[in-house]
Amino acid sequence: MKITVEIADRVDKALARQFPEAGRRQLSQLFDEGCVRVAGKLAKKGDRVAAGDEIELSREPVSGDALRPAPDPDASARIAILLERPDIVVINKPAGMPSQPLRAGELGTAANAIVHRYPECVAIGDDARDGGLVHRLDIGTSGVLVAARTPEAYRALRDAFGAGLVDKQYLAITDGRPVSRECDAPLVQRGKRVIVDHTDGLAAFTAFTVEQETEAHALVRCVAQTGRMHQVRAHLAHVGSPITGDELYKGAPLPGFDGFFLHAARIVLPIGGEPVTIEAPPPERFVQALAACKLT
Repeated sequence: MKITVEIADRVDKALARQFPEAGRRQLSQLFDEGCVRVAGKLAKKGDRVAAGDEIELSREPVSGDALRPAPDPDASARIAILLERPDIVVINKPAGMPSQPLRAGELGTAANAIVHRYPECVAIGDDARDGGLVHRLDIGTSGVLVAARTPEAYRALRDAFGAGLVDKQYLAITDGRPVSRECDAPLVQRGKRVIVDHTDGLAAFTAFTVEQETEAHALVRCVAQTGRMHQVRAHLAHVGSPITGDELYKGAPLPGFDGFFLHAARIVLPIGGEPVTIEAPPPERFVQALAACKLT
């Protein structure tokens, strides 16, 4: 759809006037997904538009309540519970499952699965889609995913993630080995990808440890000290070792397998002043890929 700007302003503020029922997070999501264009070019929230300019949207924002995840027993059957407490739940998300719904009525996500088992989670979160989730994993990434069951736990965990107090470790199968033991390149979203941008990028830091390697592949443990979209994927590609099968970041496909190989293996949460460590075993597909790459 196309919208004609009536008053010169920032493009995000122009959209807020056009869709007053949509929340800030729903409008921000449009930019995050690359759904907003001005003069045929992808727009950023702070871009200026003049009266008479046309804003093109690939989809409309959805009002908050319509995005609340519905209970989904089929999705619930696909997750494993790693930790259950009165205030939080931690699951092992399979690869191929989205973390949250993007559209009203969407099923099959981790949020749908959690709400089916823990109905109180449906109303918890800053975004109607959250279903209690305090962070997200990419669709193709498996592993540890944390949700809050109370508003107090949600706020405490979100603050901990934002302050860098949560230790997040991933296992990745890569093409070759990283040429560096760390990457602090700033990242910014451009359409479906995240790129290194030293002007507009947000601070990001990932440390790498090569656990096993062959001439063609490596098993790399990645510690993400920040939580940017696609951070581990983009940083590994930036240091010359994209994740195997990650076509979006130029990773080579692994014969006989679909998708890429990134697993959120371990998280340490500061709960009640004491660190709580939760680990998720890699899925069978990841183990089979390790064998195919001779990394076992």
